[in-house]
Amino acid sequence: CPDAPVEGRLGPNTVVLDHTSGFEGLLFVDDDLLGVIGHSNFSSIRATTCVYKGKWVYEVLISSQGLMQIGWCTLNCHFNQEEGVGDTPDSYAYDGNRVRKWNVTTTNYGKEERLVEKDCSSWKLHGEPTVLLAMAHIFNHFAPLMCKVYLVEDVLMSFLLSILEGGGSVDEHPLIQQLLDLFWLLMEDYEVNECLKQLMMSLLRAYRFSPIIPDLGFQIHYLRLTTAILHHEKSRKYLLSNRTFDVLRSVVFFYIKTPLRVKEAGLEELIPTTWWPTRFDKEGKDELEAKSETADERLRRRAYERGCQRLKKRIEVVEELQVQILRLLLNNKDRGTGEASRYIFLNKFRKFLQENASNRGHPTALCPPEYMLCFLHRLITAVRSYWDEGKRKGPGCINSEEAYVPPQLFYNGKVDYFDLQRLGGLLSHLKKTLKDELASKTNIIIDPAEILTTSMDDLDEDEESGAAQRPFGAAAMGGALARPSWLSSPTLGRANRFLSTAAVSLMTPRRPLAPPEKVKVRTLAVEQRTEEDIEGSHGNDGLLLGRPLEEPDQPIAEKSLLEIVDGIVMMYNLSVHQQLGKMVVVSDDVHEYAMALKDTEEKIARCPARRADILDELQKSQKVFAEKLNHLSRRLAWINATVYSKEKMLDVYWLLRVCIRTVEHADHTGSLFAFAPEFYLNVAMNAYSALKNYFSPANSMDDLPGYEDTLTQLAAILAKHFADPRIVGTDIKDSLMQALASYVCYPQSLRAVERIPEEQRVAMMRNLLAPYEQRPWAQTNWILVRLWRGCGFGYRYTRLPHLLKTKPEDTNLPSLQKPCPSLLLQRHMAELLSMDKDMAASFLNSVLNQLNWAFSEFIGMIQEIQQAAERPERNFVDTRQLKVCATCFDLSVSLLRVLEMTVTLVPEIFLDWSRPSAELLLRRLAQLLNQVLNRVTAERNLFDRVVNLRLPGLESVDHYPILVAVTGILVQILVEGQRQGISRAASVLLSDPCFQLHSIQHLLGEGGDPPPVVGPLGAALAPAHFSLHAYTDYISEEEERKVEGMLAFLTEESKQAAASTPTSEEDLCPICYAHSISAVFKPCSHKSCKACINQHLMNNKDCFFCKATITGVEDYTKPASS
Repeated sequence: CPDAPVEGRLGPNTVVLDHTSGFEGLLFVDDDLLGVIGHSNFSSIRATTCVYKGKWVYEVLISSQGLMQIGWCTLNCHFNQEEGVGDTPDSYAYDGNRVRKWNVTTTNYGKEERLVEKDCSSWKLHGEPTVLLAMAHIFNHFAPLMCKVYLVEDVLMSFLLSILEGGGSVDEHPLIQQLLDLFWLLMEDYEVNECLKQLMMSLLRAYRFSPIIPDLGFQIHYLRLTTAILHHEKSRKYLLSNRTFDVLRSVVFFYIKTPLRVKEAGLEELIPTTWWPTRFDKEGKDELEAKSETADERLRRRAYERGCQRLKKRIEVVEELQVQILRLLLNNKDRGTGEASRYIFLNKFRKFLQENASNRGHPTALCPPEYMLCFLHRLITAVRSYWDEGKRKGPGCINSEEAYVPPQLFYNGKVDYFDLQRLGGLLSHLKKTLKDELASKTNIIIDPAEILTTSMDDLDEDEESGAAQRPFGAAAMGGALARPSWLSSPTLGRANRFLSTAAVSLMTPRRPLAPPEKVKVRTLAVEQRTEEDIEGSHGNDGLLLGRPLEEPDQPIAEKSLLEIVDGIVMMYNLSVHQQLGKMVVVSDDVHEYAMALKDTEEKIARCPARRADILDELQKSQKVFAEKLNHLSRRLAWINATVYSKEKMLDVYWLLRVCIRTVEHADHTGSLFAFAPEFYLNVAMNAYSALKNYFSPANSMDDLPGYEDTLTQLAAILAKHFADPRIVGTDIKDSLMQALASYVCYPQSLRAVERIPEEQRVAMMRNLLAPYEQRPWAQTNWILVRLWRGCGFGYRYTRLPHLLKTKPEDTNLPSLQKPCPSLLLQRHMAELLSMDKDMAASFLNSVLNQLNWAFSEFIGMIQEIQQAAERPERNFVDTRQLKVCATCFDLSVSLLRVLEMTVTLVPEIFLDWSRPSAELLLRRLAQLLNQVLNRVTAERNLFDRVVNLRLPGLESVDHYPILVAVTGILVQILVEGQRQGISRAASVLLSDPCFQLHSIQHLLGEGGDPPPVVGPLGAALAPAHFSLHAYTDYISEEEERKVEGMLAFLTEESKQAAASTPTSEEDLCPICYAHSISAVFKPCSHKSCKACINQHLMNNKDCFFCKATITGVEDYTKPASS
């Protein structure tokens, strides 16, 4: 509008959207207040100008399809989420989608609207330009028009697309290159810049919002034009360098969106026959085997698979175009017009990673995970193709199959890792503590002033809340401005301390017989690095400065590719793994609906003919489930092609192997391993988890090349580093422990652990057997239990037996993995405990201490639960309390199983009393076993009452798991051992004051018959008395016979003990009053039983009675009376 006021118009000269008060609903408005995206039902927004006289028009560019009304309204017009412009008496609107005009009522009006309408005239360049002066004169008037967004989108983009419509490769259309040459020749730079910027943003919007059609024609069309433009070197470098076309925006071109509606995407025509698995095991996990298919199912499955292949081929065309675009951006030979494209891209890529790593708490600033996933796969393909091209040209380099990231990148300061955690802790701390190792091993010397500056910077960082309170951070990196929405790059948080705050001093390569020479290098922000800083030249190693002696002195690949591979690993850690897990939900939905459909069909088959009403409802349900499955199976085909295809699986597998090799090389550097970022170990564990849990069963892991060797390498990493003192982060240590615990659960991965070198296996078992104090012991205990499951007494179940008795039909019951014990690792454990007596004693004492704690906590918790349940007011038990209670019970059972494992493998630890701590350990074991038995088996006790409440969350709490574990220990010490050991065990057990024979009888249901339980309708239920005889599916006949023999033996022994002469009170230990006096202390000569004094001396050296320091303990025998 002109500056002078015009009659009939009120408002600012430049018309923008009124984002303060003139809107209704949820809207995203651009920073310039000229663009808007609606995010709720029928949102409305006004402009900031009104007209009251004359004829006026305004123009709107529509960027997406859909129902929209556009028009005029008065100030009296009030909108809501049901009524917009044209729906009220005070407004008038046109709806181009339905071709109608609206003013409360509606009538037909106008012609059908298209997304972009072209004028009848078209813009073409006829013939060859012959007179440059004439062309320059034309462009003088023409160029300003090419800076207008609507002309660029409507005319220029449409014209360029029409050039490519004939098909063929992009290279066959040189006219686009010639036009761009003319633009750069005859237009001012700022005009070309603006035109290119508008053109790429128009292409990006068109690609992002275009609908999915069966042949993906829109996507292919826009990607071909993008490729053609990026083929032009000068235009490519401008776009790469320009802030508006950064990685965060360009990543849109590498995304293939999932269609929301199957019908619109034409998947019904592409995949006319749908299929889903119809046979499951009890856990609903395994798909049907081919041999059990019917002929009809086989035909359907094959037709569905053919449809999936057709879809996959169409998607591969789009993916190939996306890889071509990335290959153009990664070109490192186009140095004719300045720095090569790859190095501009590399610095932008690092910045993109920093923004996503440092803004994880601000989702609007992050690249969405689904975009990151597609970007990762295309980047892997492009990088590997360049890597292998380099290998062909330089035979000394390694193949991309053997790719890894050398450890130098982690400590030489050439690559920025922002604030990401290192394995050894904070970077500033590592530089202080490992500066001598850096100097001696890698010739890198750090200036003491740099260490001090970095330390102070860390201190400041701790005192302030973070990057938001450090505005100078943005200025330090070039003053990047904040931009709207996720398509824009957010404000940079803070400058890279290691590279841009203080001087890093680096040494030249080591010279023989000469002292190290300190060399000052330029401190660079990420975006200021040049090709020489990255690739190096003339003796400068670039990114690989500071090669340790352990690293081979041979070229790996172009150094810029190493940094991109490092960035790919970081991307996977940031959000790709979570996205892979998120997309599995569609497959899970298919399984659930398929099970529901199968269940409904079985009910229809069983439905009596006289109940037509039930049959009708079942058939309705069947129809709904079948329709849903038709939709989901087609959607799953799309997801399997774009996310879980064989090629994508190989990408993730390649990433896993890169991480494994990188960790192995870093490990060889000794103490410098602490510099490695944590995310390499995280990605190794997560990538294996994704391959195992997300990509199967559609793709089998066994088909991956070298899969068994990779499993063994990963097993060696987990076994070595879960207790590595160089790793200090508690989170990463817990992750390693959990990964190892998961690894030993499955036969294939457990065999991989058994294949690692014996020295490493023994070291792993030694770490697992470290005392359970001052460390997270629960996880290591689970690992030992999993190595034992399948060998213990009645310990072969996959579902908790007591639950299958009470709820046999419930498929939601918790299930366990099938037992796969490791006899090899059990043997290592037996050898370690047998040879190292001190370690065996400290390990078992700690296990007994933790069992005492866990079971005592459990009893305390169930007392509170029982009290809450008995209150007359509304019963309320905190779910967290129930969870803690169940966890304490599970810990008690697992600790008992570890004791059973130890007693079975190394009985002499308890029964060979020539070992210094054997008698004490046996007495402690007997004491704890008697306490557990008495608490669990007493008539009408607390345990029974809480179990009978059947509270949700306490499903695992029952007699079977804990009593069978105790029985396993008793059988080992009282039945399986040698005669001397059995008699010792029996005497210790019987002499314990807590021993009660009826607790043992209870195991076989011989403790007396309780009254019958009366059900809610008065019907008498079976007595709720536990008996091992009731679990014949889980306890073998031989095991039952052993328990019966043990009971008979204990019954006889207890009779003999009762008949023997009772000990007088004077001869009993004055501490426990349970055992005879058997030890005398030196020098004070006070007395007690051996059990009491041995347990006391574990923690205290003072006498019970006089507090004198005990220097020795001798056996005491009462002198014979005269």
